[in-house]
Amino acid sequence: MTGSNSRGASQVAVIGLMFAFSVMSYFDRTIMTIAGPEIMKEFNISATSMGSVYSAFILSYAILMTPAGWAADRLGPRLTLFLMGMTSAVLTALTVAGGARGITRWIGVVPALFAIRFVLGAATAPLYPACARMCAYRIPVIHHARVQAFIIAGSSLGGAVSPILFSWMMAQFRWRKSFYLAAIAAAALALVWMTVEDRAGEAVLKRSGRVTPRAWKAWLQLLAKRNLALLTLAYFTMGYFEYIFFYWIYYYFGEVRKVGYAASAKYTTAVFLTMLVMMPLGGWISDRLTRAYGARFGRRIVPIVGLSSGAVLLFLATVTPGITLTAALLSLAIGCTSVCEGPFWSMAIDIGRDDVGSASGILNTGGNVGGFFAPILTPLIASHAGWSWGLYSGCLMVIAGAVACYLVNPEGENVRDAVAAAPRPA
Repeated sequence: MTGSNSRGASQVAVIGLMFAFSVMSYFDRTIMTIAGPEIMKEFNISATSMGSVYSAFILSYAILMTPAGWAADRLGPRLTLFLMGMTSAVLTALTVAGGARGITRWIGVVPALFAIRFVLGAATAPLYPACARMCAYRIPVIHHARVQAFIIAGSSLGGAVSPILFSWMMAQFRWRKSFYLAAIAAAALALVWMTVEDRAGEAVLKRSGRVTPRAWKAWLQLLAKRNLALLTLAYFTMGYFEYIFFYWIYYYFGEVRKVGYAASAKYTTAVFLTMLVMMPLGGWISDRLTRAYGARFGRRIVPIVGLSSGAVLLFLATVTPGITLTAALLSLAIGCTSVCEGPFWSMAIDIGRDDVGSASGILNTGGNVGGFFAPILTPLIASHAGWSWGLYSGCLMVIAGAVACYLVNPEGENVRDAVAAAPRPA
């Protein structure tokens, strides 16, 4: 094998393992919602209390995202992802301890599960910063965008397979043993990851330069940017909308629409598969429109249409009696919002200019803060006004997000120059 072929094979292996981490991370994140109804019945936990357990993960994940990126820079992506994988495995296994009699008598099952999920969110926070750092080490600059998109798409695949696979696992082994099996899989992936060669990719770093932490002044300047604030607000609404689906759509099918959990698993899988297809499609459409009509139109129009369409489709799903059509409308609703992912990140890059990493961190924090509130507010609203209104809150959120997107103007002459000079997308 030639040096070039060997290097290419090594890159493919590294990308494949990072994709697997993305799949595994979202699998471990969502299996709590699959086991949730059974845990709620076993321990007599209310939907509102379970919502707080679901939100524990996203709370620590959002808070620690920036420190996690700093840790990935200091420890290196190889060690960071290994530690993340092993810690996630231990905490996934410890979820079973949250339902142990001794612990529940001492602090209660909800506080125990909340604490375990909170620490799991913190352990998972370095995932995408570490993957980005590994891309800088091992992947040529011209392939960074497509590789990052491929890695993030693993989250949709993880969300898609978890309802069917984990429901089957629970049917065979019950929920406690199923969590142990998921933990073993995460640990195995972390051990395989350690076979990756630990080299810094000096040639890439010399060409691109190492990203160094900026002073707090740079963060304050970014926070003062009107366009970044509006973009982060829009991403907040999208995060709220999506996390309704991540944490409550399985419950909605099974308990509210009364279709049973076997059918609920299939419908939930369809929802995530739609995201898997629509997410890269949105980026492709945005690139084409940006090349043809400029960044201001091309970057904004996809999220404006996507968020607005998601709101309409979610509303229609709640008032549709037939479950098959409801599932189709819900899948299209989340699919339409997921097309916004690429344009959102592209606008953060345009606005951030020399502070792209910081701007992207602010954007992603906004999305995850929105995701934190959704699992709590959705059942809370539903308990007072019914589940339809719990879902309507997501509709109202993304309508506000579409308005915020309309007011965003990706900044900089350099953006227009780059668009004008870029080759036409294939």
